[in-house]
This record gives sequence, C-alpha cells and structure tokens, in this order.
Amino acid sequence: MAITTEPPRSTNATGASNIPPPPAPPSAATLEIKNPATGELVGSVPVMSAAEVDQAVARARAASTEWGALSHAERGTELGKFRRAIAESCDDLAELIHRENGKPRLEALVEVLMALSHLDHAIKRAEKAMAPKKVSSGIMANYRATVGYFPLGVIAVIGPWNYPIFTPMGSIAYALAAGNAVVFKPSELTPLIGVRLAEIAARTIATPHVLQVVTGAGATGAALSKSTVDKIAFTGSTATGKRIMAAASERLTPVLLELGGKDAMIVADDADVDKAAEGAVFGALTNAGQACVSIERIYVVDAIYDRFVAKVVDEVRALKVGGDDGHLGAMTSLAQVAIVKDHLQDAVARGAKVLCGGPDAISGNYIQPTVLVDVTQDMKVMKEETFGPVVPIARVSSVDEAVRLSNDSKYGLGSSVWGKHAVRELANRVKAGMTSINSVVAFAGITSLPFGGVGESGFGRIHGDEGIREFTRTKSTAEEVFSLPLAVTSFKLPKNAYERVRGLIQTLYGGGLVARAGDAWRKIF
Repeated sequence: MAITTEPPRSTNATGASNIPPPPAPPSAATLEIKNPATGELVGSVPVMSAAEVDQAVARARAASTEWGALSHAERGTELGKFRRAIAESCDDLAELIHRENGKPRLEALVEVLMALSHLDHAIKRAEKAMAPKKVSSGIMANYRATVGYFPLGVIAVIGPWNYPIFTPMGSIAYALAAGNAVVFKPSELTPLIGVRLAEIAARTIATPHVLQVVTGAGATGAALSKSTVDKIAFTGSTATGKRIMAAASERLTPVLLELGGKDAMIVADDADVDKAAEGAVFGALTNAGQACVSIERIYVVDAIYDRFVAKVVDEVRALKVGGDDGHLGAMTSLAQVAIVKDHLQDAVARGAKVLCGGPDAISGNYIQPTVLVDVTQDMKVMKEETFGPVVPIARVSSVDEAVRLSNDSKYGLGSSVWGKHAVRELANRVKAGMTSINSVVAFAGITSLPFGGVGESGFGRIHGDEGIREFTRTKSTAEEVFSLPLAVTSFKLPKNAYERVRGLIQTLYGGGLVARAGDAWRKIF
C-alpha cells in the first residue's frame, strides 16, 4: 500500500514489508489529504477496492487465530509495546492530527493521551472482564453453571474524523485486548493517523496483521461492512450508521453503533453559575464543537438565566480562534461548515438573537463561536445535530420543563446537569446513555465507564468492561455435578413425577410456610 506524506516524514518500513503484495494490483486512485486550516497538502492514501478490503480481512482472519490463542498476559505484553511506542511518538501523532484535522496542537496531544488511557485500561482489565463467571443454577441445583467469554475473530472499526485516534482507539484497544484482530477504516478526511497507527502496530506487535488499515471513502467502508468480519464498530452520523446496519444485515453481522448526539445541559436554580457557564463553554466549543458529546442545547432555569448568559458571553468573547495558541481550530469539513451556517440562519429567521458570532462570522473553515438566546424547540439548532461552535441557551421555568425539553429528541447520547440538591435524581430523569453531574463530557474520560447512547444515538457500548465484552462471544455451560432422583432431563421418570413436580412448585413458589422454605432454597442456590 503506497502512502505518501508531505513534507517527508519517517515511516516504518517494517510494517509495510510484513504485508505480502496482494494478488490483485492495488488501486491507482488516491485521496489527497489537505490541512483544513491552511489548505496545504498533508499527504495521500490509496482508495482501496473491495478486493483489497477482502484481502485485508483474510489476513486479519489468519492473524486472529494466533492472536486469540495467546494468553491475556502474552497479549498484554504485546499491547504494552504498542502503547509505549504510541507514547514515544506522541509529538509526531499530535502534529499529524493537528495538520489533518485542524484542531490545536494541545487539543491533539490531549486526544493522544485519552487514546492511551483507554489502551492502558483495556490491557489491564481484559483478563478480569473475560474471566469465566459462575452463576446460580436455580432449581437445577445439581448443575454447575458458568458463563465464558471468547474472542469473536475479526472486528471492523470504522472511525470518524473529529477524534481520529481517540474515538477509534475506544474500539480498537478493547477489541485487540479481547483477542480479536482488527481492520480499521479511518475517515477519508483523516486517514493518515490510521495509517500511522497500523505502522506502529506492525513494528511493535509480534503477531503480523493483527491491526490493519484500509483507506478510501464511502465505497471502501461499504465493502468492509459487507465483508466477512465478525462484528462492525462504527462511529459517525446516524444516516451512515443506518446504511452500515443495512449492509451488515446481509450476513447478519452484529454492529456496534455510536452515532449522532444532541446533548442537553440542564442548569438548575441552585447551580454554581460561574462553574456551569465555564463548563457550558468548554462542552459546547471543545474541538470547535465537533464532538458527538458536545453540549448542543442548554436549558437554564429562569431565576439564574440572565447571570448565566452574561457569564457565557464573557467566557466566549475571551476565546481565540485559530493560530498555534488558539482555543478553537478550523472546522475539518467544509460540508460541516455549511450545516452550521444553515442552522444559524434558520435560528435567526425564527427569532433567535445572536449575542456573539453568528452566520456572518464564518470565513472559510473558521467559525467564530456563537451564542444564541431566545431559541425555541422547533429550530434546527435545537433539534438536529449541529456539530459546530454554537451555544444555544433556552430559558425554562423549572427543571421539570428542562427535563421534558431535554428528552424531546430522537437522540440520547450524553448529557449534563448542574445543581446542588437532588441533582443525582435529576440526572436519572434525562434520557441519555451518559450524564455528567456538575461537569461536562467527564464520562468519556473515565475509562471504566461504558460509553454509548440510546435512540438514534445508537446502541452497544465501548469503554470499560462492557467495551471489552462487546467484542466477545458469550458461551453458557451447564455441567452436572451430581444426580438427583427426579431428573428433569430424562424420560425415565417415576410414576409419581407429576405429584413431585407439583410439590416442588408449591415449596418454591407457593404461599405461607412453604413459601418461606422456598425463599431459603433460592438463597442457597
């Protein structure tokens, strides 16, 4: 696979030489990757054909047999070398993310840190998460019942452009730690970081082809979705997720979908206004608002609304856009810029007031952070995923109204609630897969917490022990330990079998004294 980058950078020849030439000639088509902030050419990658994708999956299939047969300790050692090499390359990786994606260098470096934290967690937790579990055998008291977890085989990971190393690593790390091989299809907007990851893996992990990358646009992703992989983990838009699910249905390939979000933030009247405003600005504007868990709707109780809005505006006006020391970088995609502009224009046309920024504060791939008030639930900026640096703030009469409006969405990924009293109960009322209390997006950084949504935000979970078991097949085992006079798995039954079974039912589940005896039985078994 021919990869070029400009200006020239050191690459790993070992990773390339480990992969035998495919029997079919590689595609002549290439994708040019340009820096969204400057327009400079960063590099190019091949557009891989369906045949090349299938060959990568076949190599991964062979690798998965060797990789899956290793002990957890052996896999941990190999993944530890991978982790260390990523850490040692952190400056290079952050620079590449900065140039491919357009985010500030510091933000890119933090992304590398977060990716490493999840890789580290997966290495340390895989053995415990996949350990066989003894479960109750219930009325089958003469059986030993266990649940085991085993690698699936080959996992397809299709990643997004907004967090090109952190987000896919949330699937790659857990899939590898669970004993699977991975074929990674990065976004066509940010493929170079995926190529670099595969090179590092080839250099450090002894099992060849355990992590491979396939590059290209939608057709390459479609080919991977229709291939013979054992599971697909996709992060991206809801519309694309539905297409991947439809393609996967041809082979009944299971899918894990982390899709769009319209995360709500609720600010109760007893919240710390200064901290809530600071959190709102970061939650809405980090990565220029290009995060699936960005704060995209804010509902503030009337009693503190004016103070909150004033503080948010002050915070936003202090931010710098662009430059090496900027708080916000360039938008990665001009197509996304058009969506943000459309949402802002729709809001203004429907009566929203712009306090800073706005639809006219857009230049190329740069959007000045925008604060909107007088927003209503029918506006696009409150209904559809904006995915840009916009802070829409709605006034509500109570937290009950805030909860109702927060839950009035087809999405349910993350959320945030702020207050001092009954705030945990408030968090539980929000329909979302994750909630941060008196903070924003903290759930994404806590490696032990499962990450995922409900509704059109998708299903399945990455991160945590659940994220490891997502990439396993569950096997239930029942083993007879001793025999009983009344065997329910045999046709050789005594003549009074009916009476015995009836008596057992009354003992276990009937009323009165026998019920109490049944309770004791169930506690034992």
